[in-house]
Formats: sequence, C-alpha cells, structure tokens
Amino acid sequence: MYRNNTRHGEGSFGRFSGNRKRPARRARRGQNIDVSKFINKAVITETTEHFVPEHLFADFNIDARLKANVLAKGYNTPTPIQDKSIPHILRGSDIVGIANTGTGKTGAFLVPLIQKVLINHKEKVLIIVPTRELALQIDKEFKSFARGLNMFSVCCVGGAPIGKQISELRYYNHFIIGTPGRLKDLAQRGFISFPQFSAIVLDEADRMLDMGFIDDMKFIMSKMPEKRHTLFFSATMSREIEALIKNFLRDPISISVKTGDTPKNVDQDIVRVSADNKIDILHNLLKNEEFSKVLIFGRTKHGVEKLSEILIARGFKAESIHGDKNHAKRQRALGLFIDNRIQILVATDVAARGLDIPNVSHVINYDIPAAYEDYVHRIGRTGRGNKKGKALTFIG
Repeated sequence: MYRNNTRHGEGSFGRFSGNRKRPARRARRGQNIDVSKFINKAVITETTEHFVPEHLFADFNIDARLKANVLAKGYNTPTPIQDKSIPHILRGSDIVGIANTGTGKTGAFLVPLIQKVLINHKEKVLIIVPTRELALQIDKEFKSFARGLNMFSVCCVGGAPIGKQISELRYYNHFIIGTPGRLKDLAQRGFISFPQFSAIVLDEADRMLDMGFIDDMKFIMSKMPEKRHTLFFSATMSREIEALIKNFLRDPISISVKTGDTPKNVDQDIVRVSADNKIDILHNLLKNEEFSKVLIFGRTKHGVEKLSEILIARGFKAESIHGDKNHAKRQRALGLFIDNRIQILVATDVAARGLDIPNVSHVINYDIPAAYEDYVHRIGRTGRGNKKGKALTFIG
C-alpha cells in the first residue's frame, strides 16, 4: 500500500453528467465508500477459471465478406459475451447482456446486426449510448466491420454541430448511433423516424439511467415499432434496470458473463495524501517509468483542466477531457492519448464508461469517485482483456 501519513487531500472535483444533472444525493456518496474496496491485489494464476469458447468467429453463420473483415481485425476467438450472445442475436432473439466493462460488448452486437442488414438491406438499426465518445467509438468499429459492404451509418450526439448531422440524415443510413437527448431532438425536428427501425441496441443502459436519460429512453422506445429486435447491455443490474427490461424487451435471453465488481487483473491500492502534498505525490508517481500511459480521474471540469495545466507546467505530456471542451478538442485529446503521443489524460467521468483505450498502464483516482459504481467503471479503463493494470486512489 502506498502511504503518506498526513491529513486528507482536497476534494476539488465534482461530476460531469453529460446533458443531465445527476441527483445531488449521489454526489455526496463518495465519502461513504468503504476504503477497503479500493484495495485488491490482481489475481492471475494458473488456477483461475479459463474460458473455453464454444465457437470461433470462423464458425458463425455470417456472410463471408463480414467474416473476412472480422478476421482481418485479428478477432479469431470471441470473448465470453460475444460467444454467448452472437448466436442468439443471429436468430433474432431479444438479449439482456450483463458483462464487465472491456469484455467486447460492441462486437457482440455489431457483428450479428450487420449480418441482419446484409440479409435485408432495408433493415435499420438504432444504437443508443450514454456519451458521445462511446457513440464515436462504436461508429468507428462499425465502419471497420462493414468495410466494403455498401452499408452506411451516422453518429448523432450532443455537443457536436447538429447541422452536419441533419445533412447526413438526408441520406439512407442503415445504422444510426447516438445519445438519447440528441436522438430525441432530431426526431422531434422530423429528421429521424423511430418507427422505421427494426432493431435497437441500448448500450451501457445503467449509465444512461444514472445520467438522467430515462425519460428520453422511454420516449424513443414508445415510438419504436411494436415488433422489433431489442438488445440491452448493462454492467450492473438494479431494480430500475429490471423495470426497463420488463417494459422494453419481450421474452429476452439473459446472458451474464460478469465475474465480479472489479476486474481480477487490475491491481488496486490507495495512496495516502494531504492537501499540501497531493500534487507532489502525483508528480513523483508519474516520473516512474512504469507509469507510461496514465488516465487520471477527477470530478469537476474546472479541477480537471487546472490539474492538466499544472502537470504540463511541470514538464509532463498531458491533456484534459471534460464537458467544457468542445467536441473537436475532446476528440483531439482522446486521439493523442490513444496514439501514445501524450503520457497523461486527465478526465471527468465522461471517459469512465465504454471507451476502449489500449494499453492504459495506470488509472489514478485523484479524488474519490462519487459512488462505488463510478470507481468500478473508472478502473475498467486499465487491465483490458487479459492484460494487467494498476489502479490507485488518493485518500486521506
């Protein structure tokens, strides 16, 4: 355990919650999280259960061109959620998928839905996600899977110019990927017709519920055709999620490959700090060679920006991503981090869910997250797949 026996550090960060404000009662809960939950040594042993897939991607009953695109991306063996979900989705069953973050949910629904459109080019698919970054990531994945298949998509997210999205919607798009608020807005303006969609994906449903998108989700679902194919993915299950499943899905197949709250291959520990030495302790950690690609989480947009400026002034290659940055600047910062052109990305929780950033060596919670669920998703940015990662939480 990293320790420095001084007083509690400053609590300078708040939460970013997209276009919706999270209820204040959640924002106060961070101080009530049991500190022991932030300490967990990674478990990677020969006795750990080894997943043996029932299928290979080459075995799935999909078009040869799609199969070639999948294999060209290096996807030979499906992850557990892909292995269990894809056959059911190909058969047209509604799905409830409960899986840890970083388990390949995007491929689990994109591959069979692209096959669905290949069979009938008049099919249209709607994918709803909580954040613009996740929407853009899914759109990028779609384009790689659908290369050469004469299939088109448009990304409709808040925070990006609506005029460009309206222009793209004038063309036929087989896949529309977006955030709930922007999708509802475009529908009310007459540019999206939800009854035209035969399939819908609700990805990171727990996060959308958390961010206050429930009314927008219900509005969209109420406009969908009664006969539809609905895929529902979430990292957690709650009474609210169960109620949505009951209202939105018909006789769904439930698939759970969740192995625990936090990944077994993420080494978790705490760092004792005080208001006086917090930034110096962070500085000393970041100088270590092993801290090669570090995602630092904070709560407020102002605090995240300030911390990134301090780190840059101290000679580190750092960028920030938060709600006060426009869409282009956020994508630039994320791109620099993904491409290893900067060492550090300082972020609000907008980056905590869904994003697949390769080879993050460390996640640092500069301040305690508002709730344990947020902690789980933050640290899920490291230790992706079978790789080992480390997560440190600064605490007093």
